[in-house]
Amino acid sequence: MERLDLLFPGIQVEGMEPLAEIALDLHWSWDHSFDELWSELEPELWSLTRNPWLVLLTASRARLQHLAKDSNYLRKIEATLEARRQDKDRSRWFERMYPNAPLTSIAYFSMEFMLSEALPIYSGGLGNVAGDQFKAASCLGIPLVGVGLLYQQGYFRQMIDRNGKQQALYPYNDPSQLPILPVRDKAGEWVRIEISLPGSKVWLRAWQARVGQLTLYLLDTNDPANPPVHRGITGELYGGGPELRLKQELVLGIGGWRLLQTLGIRPEVCHLNEGHAAFAVLERARCFMEENDQPFDIALAAVRPGNLFTTHTPVAAGFDLFPPALMEQYLGAYAQQRLGISIDKLLALGRANSNDSLEPFNMAYLAVRGSGAVNGVSRLHGQVSRRIFQPLFPRWPEKEVPIGHVTNGIHVATWDSAMADLLWTNACGKERWLGEMETLETDLRSVSDVDLWQMRSQARQIFVENVRNRLSRQLAERGAAPEEIARARRIFDPDILTMGFARRFVAYKRPNLLLHDPARLIRILTDPQRPVQLAIAGKAHPDDASGQAMIEDWMNFICRQEVRSHVIFLSDYDMELTQQLVQGVDLWLNTPRRPWEACGTSGMKVLVNGGLNLSELDGWWAEAYTPEVGWALGDGMEHDDDPGWDAFEADQLYTLLEQEVIPMFYMRNHDGIPAEWISHMRESMARLTGRFSANRVVREYTEKYYLPSAAAYQSRASEKGRLGARIVDWQRTLEQNWLQVRFGTVTVETDEKQFRFEVQVYLGDLDPNAVCVEIYADGNQDDRPVRREMERGRQLSGAHGYVYHARVPAVGSVMDYTARVIPKGPDAAIPLEAPYILWQH
Repeated sequence: MERLDLLFPGIQVEGMEPLAEIALDLHWSWDHSFDELWSELEPELWSLTRNPWLVLLTASRARLQHLAKDSNYLRKIEATLEARRQDKDRSRWFERMYPNAPLTSIAYFSMEFMLSEALPIYSGGLGNVAGDQFKAASCLGIPLVGVGLLYQQGYFRQMIDRNGKQQALYPYNDPSQLPILPVRDKAGEWVRIEISLPGSKVWLRAWQARVGQLTLYLLDTNDPANPPVHRGITGELYGGGPELRLKQELVLGIGGWRLLQTLGIRPEVCHLNEGHAAFAVLERARCFMEENDQPFDIALAAVRPGNLFTTHTPVAAGFDLFPPALMEQYLGAYAQQRLGISIDKLLALGRANSNDSLEPFNMAYLAVRGSGAVNGVSRLHGQVSRRIFQPLFPRWPEKEVPIGHVTNGIHVATWDSAMADLLWTNACGKERWLGEMETLETDLRSVSDVDLWQMRSQARQIFVENVRNRLSRQLAERGAAPEEIARARRIFDPDILTMGFARRFVAYKRPNLLLHDPARLIRILTDPQRPVQLAIAGKAHPDDASGQAMIEDWMNFICRQEVRSHVIFLSDYDMELTQQLVQGVDLWLNTPRRPWEACGTSGMKVLVNGGLNLSELDGWWAEAYTPEVGWALGDGMEHDDDPGWDAFEADQLYTLLEQEVIPMFYMRNHDGIPAEWISHMRESMARLTGRFSANRVVREYTEKYYLPSAAAYQSRASEKGRLGARIVDWQRTLEQNWLQVRFGTVTVETDEKQFRFEVQVYLGDLDPNAVCVEIYADGNQDDRPVRREMERGRQLSGAHGYVYHARVPAVGSVMDYTARVIPKGPDAAIPLEAPYILWQH
């Protein structure tokens, strides 16, 4: 542990020492039993920052000395310490289920992590997924270690000026006031990692954040030893152009893997959360080369099964692409001097056509070619991803492109309200998110209508109070008139149906779909018998003029006298605001164009809080929706950006609100409770909360990917990569001889029950054990294709070929079936490691 007394003189106050240790463990970001410690210490600063470390640094010595004599406060500290000790000592899911697993460490690389507003190193969805999965892994005892970047400014902060325009602000993140510490070696020296960029070396400083049982390591380039041009590499998240992005990704991937090696951390599995971190694949192979005296090809084959790539991108244009000249400038020397390969060979790893010297380098392609498994983040996104990555597997059916899916989920304890937490605890127990969750659905169904409605009513009341405080502060900051600020302190009614819409303002998310018919929307909002109020939030990228224009459209709409008290736009959409929204609203709206929402997690966050969803049938909602749990928009088909379809769905949205959602909310029984609405709440909470939790997600990753990947990596890497060398030899043989493979005569015999196929296949110089001959037929849209491996029979006379036989049930037409030849290797992943295929016709 860092000498905290040197950094923080107040820690010398007797009795207050444990506060520093508590403040530096982000476990407090989801366990709010700690909150009282900080609110008593510095109430105003705690309310504004939700940063215990900053509160502790700022507290006066006199205040600490006063509380050190307060027996009640000391008892709270001791109770917190005891709770932490018990949490640390308890048995966790992973050690119970897999006590002897060949898995000791998983390195989780991500460009951003959303853990707390106190550590603002995130933008949105990608960081949300990383942060929530990291917390869930801590709760379940899964041995993750995180690797990311520490940004001096991070993502921009948003202000809406008095003209309704977005202004981008970039406040500085002072590392000394963030809940992180420098990483130090055994000698007490600050760990610094070196990487090379054109013309100079760059020092990377290493930091660590404690997240429950896990550690997140962060790198930054703001070292005084670096020239100014390099100190700003880790300045902004998603700022600058391609060159800055390339440098950031070199720091993350190459620098991040070197940091783990320096610290003696040897992960069996490397999980790439998006393609930004794909350079870790190269550096991992380089380390294997040096440790085992192997060339790059064998090293990559050896480590590849231990790499997992999760793609979040729903359109091919969303991948990071770098011009070949820029890649050569920054990685030419690395390829030749450290990897022992030409820059052309490195570039081929990131191209669909390795022979096209003009094709840009695609980071996602590198991640696919360097990983043993690839997955999307929802069932629909898995389908979309197979379509996107089809160019890497030419002539393979789209269904067989080797990309699976693990649908995202949220860390429930981070996003539930105090009222929801109490309700769930009473129904399902305190440790409900720490195990298998088998009984959650049954237990939640026992909660009464009265308790569910009371929870929602209290949450709405608190949300209205938060809205009033936040909006009045927001208006004061932009210089609004006193009467406007005073009106904000009275806005919204805690008894009115409250809807929420919070999204990145970008065209495909259609944040202005509700504004398609402003007059109709006004009638919906201002109905005197059944009024509605709407809270909106979201940022547009500073370079996205159309997104900013959509924010202006909403601000202009809100200025109308008749809707001013029914709609608000809350600026600076961040983690704290997200928590307030998902805990407080009754209905969550989501209107993306299908299939451009890879998964979406914001709607999942309302589940635990009793909120309902009205969403496009896209991402997670395409899996979750049934009429008993919410409402669906669209027809489950793709319509691109057709304005006519947008108009149709806008009408559908208004109609759902007018005819189903709003009447159901206001239809009360003799006890004043909306019984049908509560029924939907109960079904949504019971069926969906556990299913779309990060608890389920990280258990699924562990069993579906981490454990098999660790075992496969250990097999490949053993004996200095002997199996990896065999696979490289096999791949080279396939490459040299595949064009010699051809079909001869194909005959089919049919009876009432079977089709009997006989196929002649000429293999040239290929060993027959290097291929598999199959009979294949496409399945229906949702069915797997039919694949029947054929049995090798007699050798053909005068040629290196064989007759292959197979029988299949006589279902459908014989014309549905065709023969094909695919590779078959020594424990190789097909077609991921050998995308060759030959069809009969």
